[in-house]
Amino acid sequence: MQFARINDVTIHYQIIGAAGDKPVLVFINSLGTDFRIWRDVIVRLAGDFAIVLYDKRGHGLSDLGQMPYTMEDHATDLAGLLDLLAVKNAFICGLSVGGLIAQSLYQRRPDLVRALILCDTAHKIGTVESWTNRIAKVEAEGIEAIADGVLELWFTPAFRRPENTAFGGYRNMLIRQPVEGYVATCAALRDADFTEAAKRIAVPTICIVGDQDGSTPPELVLSTAKLIPNARYEVIKDAGHIPCVEQPEALTAIIRAFIDFALYGEKGP
Repeated sequence: MQFARINDVTIHYQIIGAAGDKPVLVFINSLGTDFRIWRDVIVRLAGDFAIVLYDKRGHGLSDLGQMPYTMEDHATDLAGLLDLLAVKNAFICGLSVGGLIAQSLYQRRPDLVRALILCDTAHKIGTVESWTNRIAKVEAEGIEAIADGVLELWFTPAFRRPENTAFGGYRNMLIRQPVEGYVATCAALRDADFTEAAKRIAVPTICIVGDQDGSTPPELVLSTAKLIPNARYEVIKDAGHIPCVEQPEALTAIIRAFIDFALYGEKGP
């Protein structure tokens, strides 16, 4: 395991190396998860890309850090990690809150961003009321009190069937995240609005969504794609909010095709 001290927070991360001429691909995980959600995607990409994964503050094996959080705190952590690793001009792939972190990173440090892969995310997610209510519920009763409702938004009925042992594992991942980090990131989501900033994104961007995403539905993700100049938009069939778990092959194929487009244009390599 690899750890670094960034902005007075210990960040857990992993690097999967590749030849020096390969592009760098950075993954940012969603609320209530850690970077293990990307496993079935990265095993299909390893060797063709240098890969950076990390647990954002308050999640996984990373420290809680100073609370409350802002989206800029999360973005500054990632910028500090990439600076430490001497990474610039990377493909940044963010899922859900990870997509908002990616947008914030682009605002603050465009030198770090070659292109954006915004997966099941938006320019703004939820309302002040919805996040305030979730924060109050979790503070009073813990993450398990909301887990079943959240998982219905995350995964399709086919994935949630009782005999699917993986579903139980992802439930464990959610309820075992630190309550303080979960709540602080909910507050960051509540306060984040990149509606105007999205209009100024000037790097190649793709917005991807599962067709059964209950957290950031396709129409919301499409509205974000329409804000971003020349953004692409893709829908993954038979997937909810976390297609890297439910449909990793389809997501990997989209990521590969988009990176080829960003590098070489319509003609391909």
